[in-house]
Amino acid sequence: MQIEVGTTATVRLVVGDADTAIALGSGDVPVLGTPRIVALMEQAAVAALAGSLDEGATSVGTRIAVDHLAASAVGVAIAATAEVVGIDGRSVSFRLTVREGDRSVASGDHIRFVVDRERFLGG
Repeated sequence: MQIEVGTTATVRLVVGDADTAIALGSGDVPVLGTPRIVALMEQAAVAALAGSLDEGATSVGTRIAVDHLAASAVGVAIAATAEVVGIDGRSVSFRLTVREGDRSVASGDHIRFVVDRERFLGG
């Protein structure tokens, strides 16, 4: 495992109808749903680890805390960034941000645990 504190990755999304609170069942308004923000944040964290894990290893999310700060309408572009802020054995901590241009949409903290894929799946 060759993960370094300070490593970042950013993933982007144009909000679509399938990303809304209505579609996800988390509300009744046609704006970006919090569950989709969480998934995008985790996607950024996985991307930050890409290429750094040993062969046969993967990571699994074990904790996420999110503040959803602003609504994003269908059709807008957002970007989620994950930064590695700590490593403790196989536990990797991230600081997460989601932005719509210059505006902060969400922020949070996330922990992923590095595991042997086969052993984790019971193989």
